[in-house]
Amino acid sequence: MTKDLNIKLVNKHLNYKKVSLITPSTSNYIHIAAEIDEKATPFFITTSSKKKKLIANCKTWCSDLGKIKGINEISLFQATMIPPGIGKYVQENSSKIHLAKFDFVILIEMHSEKIYDEIKNNVTFKLMIDNIQEISNFTVITPALNIRRIHNVNHKKKGVFLFNYFSALNIEQNLSVWEYTAGWFEKETNLDNSTLLLPLDNKTAKYSIINHCRWDKYLDILPSLIFKKTFKKYVLDNFYVNNVGAQPILYKIIQSYSSNK
Repeated sequence: MTKDLNIKLVNKHLNYKKVSLITPSTSNYIHIAAEIDEKATPFFITTSSKKKKLIANCKTWCSDLGKIKGINEISLFQATMIPPGIGKYVQENSSKIHLAKFDFVILIEMHSEKIYDEIKNNVTFKLMIDNIQEISNFTVITPALNIRRIHNVNHKKKGVFLFNYFSALNIEQNLSVWEYTAGWFEKETNLDNSTLLLPLDNKTAKYSIINHCRWDKYLDILPSLIFKKTFKKYVLDNFYVNNVGAQPILYKIIQSYSSNK
């Protein structure tokens, strides 16, 4: 558990406990997020031909990259919708915070940070990144480690996957308030998994932390976000008073490659 560094808690009478955590994974990650198709609504309904072609190519490239010794898993995701959860902090700082509309994500899990140097210099990886950046309106590549964990996220099972892009003035404060607000998700949505990613380079990272988790179906998460008043009063209000902004996006999994080594 992180030390509660100068965090404020509002509506404490709602009595949500801190989230239950296990020891973080020793894995490192590369999170690649791209905005390819411009969207005017919260729903990612259509898929352009250029994105379909890119996804097909990325499946092949990721299959090849998965053969690199030290890579545990590579998973590809396509966005389905932006759910409720963008609070006032993001809105009030929109000139400084990039508004996330990432409709395509690749998550690479590897044994250690040392593997990243090999991956980023790999010809196939360079080709993949070049192609993503060529057709993307905006791309973020984030090497990261696992700083908090509820439990591993199962990428072998279909479901509703979340990547939540946080912005905060203070990372320790961000981590502390996440532990409390994740307790709301644990109780109200039966959340039993989460891998919280901390960028390796905090100075250049676009986001302070990225939360990743999974539910079986939309009914497990959306009604709570829409209809439970405690979502705003406890989750969003506690984010706001602690100078933390969240930008959640829901995804479906396209493909996942695991190493047998």
